[in-house]
Amino acid sequence: MLSFENVGLRYGVGPETLRDVSFSVAPRSFQFLTGPSGAGKTSLMRLIIMALKPTRGLISVFGRDTATLAKDEITEMRRQIGVVFQDFRLLDHLTVYENVALPLRVLGREEASYRAEVSELLKWVGLGERRHCAPSVLSGGEKQRASIARALISQPRLLLADEPTGNVDPTLARRILRLFVELHKSGTAVIIATHDLSLMDQYEEARRLVLADGRLHIFE
Repeated sequence: MLSFENVGLRYGVGPETLRDVSFSVAPRSFQFLTGPSGAGKTSLMRLIIMALKPTRGLISVFGRDTATLAKDEITEMRRQIGVVFQDFRLLDHLTVYENVALPLRVLGREEASYRAEVSELLKWVGLGERRHCAPSVLSGGEKQRASIARALISQPRLLLADEPTGNVDPTLARRILRLFVELHKSGTAVIIATHDLSLMDQYEEARRLVLADGRLHIFE
């Protein structure tokens, strides 16, 4: 599903942010990506969604070499990847419900076909009563939950979550983790970038990818 082979990434003329990174992610797998601040976790995720190009090495997503993809092919590939960003990236002119439903609208689905599933997911993440609100009136934790719901609604083949529990309380963090685990058991590969050791300890079956000094260490 996903593989990195001797990938390096450099910004400008400075030292490499990532050096000789090699790993693969299988379908239906679950992994935590961790490491100190500045280790390159977000950069690695941006490489996966093709928002960055590696300085060297090979990245393959869904069996395709990302270096060979045309712009429209990249767009199509990204539709199969759910992403939970640290900065939420909700659209202020849309309601919470409309933000979460947006990936399904982009796929061309009629609202009648997805209204119930969007509403159910919003209830599950505790936003059922906030569905008609604008993002501007939400708390940080509520924005985080809306971002998570939007990433999950299309049941992506691969889910990337960058610090998805950073703005929620421990009880909700456990619920969110359970949702990610259920998603992965239904067939989605999951990568969660986090500093939260207690979160990782709640799902010890997950593989741990640890970035340190630009290099990746894998603990099965």
